[in-house]
Amino acid sequence: MATYPPQRQGHGYRGGHDDKPAHKPLDTAKIQLKDIKADLFDVIARETAETIADNRNSNKPTQLRRFYEEIVMWESKASQHPDKFDEYLPFIRMINAKAAYALGRKLVDDNYVKLINDGLQQVDSLKTLRHFKLFMEAFMGFYKEKRPKD
Repeated sequence: MATYPPQRQGHGYRGGHDDKPAHKPLDTAKIQLKDIKADLFDVIARETAETIADNRNSNKPTQLRRFYEEIVMWESKASQHPDKFDEYLPFIRMINAKAAYALGRKLVDDNYVKLINDGLQQVDSLKTLRHFKLFMEAFMGFYKEKRPKD
């Protein structure tokens, strides 16, 4: 009699790539870019960095830095040409697709993709783009503090 692998619907199955992540899910509810709170670039950025840094199998600082640098580049372009912000916005939001690609290659995890996605969803003006860039700058500082050897 042949034996078959356990079914995925059962509560005892632990194999395969469809399982829930072993790391704590990121809560982005406090990351508000329109009306920023005093602790956005401090407490909230630190908590976010700590959650994402906990996954030692992914999220290498070099990879995260690439996303940050692209956000900085778009904020710089938009600051120099504020009249072209609406023209730039689709390309700014395309960072979501790049994050999804990096997730597919296991270069980042689902928490980092959620951070990028939820942040970019709020970007609708030069002001919110600037706030997102500053949040990511603070995040990167705290992230490097948490994982200095990577």
